[in-house]
Amino acid sequence: MIRSNAQTSKYPYIQPNDSRPFAVRRFVSVLVISGVAIVLLGVLHIAVGTLDFTPRQIVLALFNQAEDVLHRQVVWGLRLPRALVALLAGGMLGLAGAILQTITRNPLAEPGLMGVSSGAVLAIVLCIAFDGGGSVWDSADSGLILPFVGMVGGLIAGLTVYVLSYQQGSDPMRLVLVGVLIAGINNALISVVLLAAQAEDIQRIVRWTVGSTSGRVWVHWHTIWPVALMAIPLGLCSMSLANVLQLGDNVALGLGLSIERTRFLLLCIAALLTAGAVAVIGGIGFIGLIGPHMARLMVGNDVRRLFPLSIILTAILLIISDIIARTITIGWVGLLTGLDIPDTAGLPVGAVTALLGAPFFLYLLLRGRAAL
Repeated sequence: MIRSNAQTSKYPYIQPNDSRPFAVRRFVSVLVISGVAIVLLGVLHIAVGTLDFTPRQIVLALFNQAEDVLHRQVVWGLRLPRALVALLAGGMLGLAGAILQTITRNPLAEPGLMGVSSGAVLAIVLCIAFDGGGSVWDSADSGLILPFVGMVGGLIAGLTVYVLSYQQGSDPMRLVLVGVLIAGINNALISVVLLAAQAEDIQRIVRWTVGSTSGRVWVHWHTIWPVALMAIPLGLCSMSLANVLQLGDNVALGLGLSIERTRFLLLCIAALLTAGAVAVIGGIGFIGLIGPHMARLMVGNDVRRLFPLSIILTAILLIISDIIARTITIGWVGLLTGLDIPDTAGLPVGAVTALLGAPFFLYLLLRGRAAL
């Protein structure tokens, strides 16, 4: 339908459909293209590494028709679960970041800002450092115990942020400030524990602190997917509430929304998403900031499009970062520093996301100056 000039001038906020961004007009197509990109990147993630595979070898291994038993063991036992964990954890962090940016109305809000990530990492670090020789965490079920501990620590940190920020009602600015405070305290405690840890535990602690998908196998997948199955649908079902909440407290209250209950519900969902992801892959930063920002640039502030696209784009970003982390070796660092680092050692994926986050913050800074 083509609106007349008179109608457009009478209602200036009405825009013709053709003037909307392409990602809004063709949102379903964008989701389909993004889904295809995830599949292709998943295949690439499985293919590259110390032992490279062709697409044919990957397909044969996935259907138990591998020409070499080693191919099936590597694909099924190591690379496939790692790729799935990276995709799901990225999607969880992306949705958590989009929710936090919505309820705080702060474009710089991300999962690590609310102290949930550092709370989960702190709980895991304490267990590693004070295990008494590593007898517990070297057991066969350690892949399940540590994530559970981290999840509890992250949820406790998120609840602490909400309780401390509540003064006759929660306020988005107080949430952010208290979240930064709790995150700072948790990071300081992690540093203290790191100094007191035994030498053999330091490398494991650093990997959890920075964030890594290395060594993630099926036990980690079975830990993360039940949390995602519960939290992601909750986040998507709350889109209408989040849309009203981001209009401002006065407008939301006028529309009959229970602000405190809604904000608490969304914060709990974001904390559950963050704790579930961080408890499996560690404290990976910036990824929950970059993905939702990219989605917002494409589809705007309507969370009915923002939340699903944030999940997909952040999953894509994390698996790309993991591919980069696996293909760049840091053996040269050992040669320069004298540290015992294998020649084939790769970067932790958290280091790659941090390198991506720095120029992105610079972009936001320059964009903010341009807006002024």
